[in-house]
Amino acid sequence: MSDHVYKRVEIVGSSTTSIDDAIRTAIAQCSKTVHNVEWFEVQETRGHVENGQVAHFQVVLKVGFRIDASS
Repeated sequence: MSDHVYKRVEIVGSSTTSIDDAIRTAIAQCSKTVHNVEWFEVQETRGHVENGQVAHFQVVLKVGFRIDASS
């Protein structure tokens, strides 16, 4: 079994639908350019209110990905 090295980056996702959708959209977009994404942590949740209604949900995520081994 080999040892792995990981890196974390912070990303922010938003959605007009839900917190869950904001997380899923952020991870999907991140995975397009960051390879080996393996986990995430929700750091913050917040939202934007317009006319007394929730207009956007926003999440701040720490995303962990495995660094490719250089052989």
